[in-house]
Amino acid sequence: MNFTLRQLTYFRALCAQRNFGRAAEACHVSQPALSVQIRALEDAMGGLLVERRARDVVVTPLGRQVLHQAETVLSAADQLGRMAREQTSGRRTLALGVIPTLAPYLLPGTLARLRAKDLQLSIQVREATTERVLQALQAGDLDAAVMALPSGAHGLVEVELFQDRFLLAGSAKRLAQINAEGPEIRPQDLRSEQLMLLEDGHCLTDQALEICGMQRSAPEINMGAGSLGTLSRLVAAGFGLTLMPELAMRAECAAAVGLCVQRFPAPEPYRRIGLVRRDTTEAADWFDQLLEVVGTVGTEIVNESRSGLSS
Repeated sequence: MNFTLRQLTYFRALCAQRNFGRAAEACHVSQPALSVQIRALEDAMGGLLVERRARDVVVTPLGRQVLHQAETVLSAADQLGRMAREQTSGRRTLALGVIPTLAPYLLPGTLARLRAKDLQLSIQVREATTERVLQALQAGDLDAAVMALPSGAHGLVEVELFQDRFLLAGSAKRLAQINAEGPEIRPQDLRSEQLMLLEDGHCLTDQALEICGMQRSAPEINMGAGSLGTLSRLVAAGFGLTLMPELAMRAECAAAVGLCVQRFPAPEPYRRIGLVRRDTTEAADWFDQLLEVVGTVGTEIVNESRSGLSS
């Protein structure tokens, strides 16, 4: 069986135009040339792909099946063509995964600096939970990922970028109430009915539970928020307390009216933020550049948060 991309392209145009003349015009070829290629494709497939009428054509059942596969083949060919053009022009594409509790705070500064450093770099970002990011990374759909460490997965290289400390967040009234219970409130002092967390699937929830010394099955823990933005607004409105990463503090305090935060006593709890890649991926310049940029952006954000909270 022999067929060409040209034949598939002509056949796709014929199905779209439903007329040999219009299809030939769309493909910038003569009608006889297009007809010859369609006939050759039919010979290769062993049957008629269209029913020929005086003014139009009707796609046959075999033609519909071939069209479906042709769309897939032509799409893949287009992608390969783009890859070849990028390689020839020096333009590079990087697929980066980021977990949701990092993406809104790290990505704007990271993408801007990467773009400034390398105008030929095209970055494709996928925001997803840790489990899905790891699946995509191990499947080869991502080149690297920014997440909380350790990832818990095998076959990966993990490099720590910075430490993101946890703060106690809630309304002013809620914080005043809990501070009245005793000096220097620690995470372990929080009660399950006071705590609000993100829904299952977010590693931040597991980290918060571990820090507070609670089990997922603890009674009355509210784990329904889908994002830090929603969680911030809920606790700002007085519905509970939560653990807020320093990385998110400035953005969420600016967005959620009434949100207040305070530090835990030393040693302050924290999460480790790092960059992860497959250990089979070549450690090229792009990975070092990504390490530098993401690490710098993240460190600047948490340092600003620490300075603002202490002042």
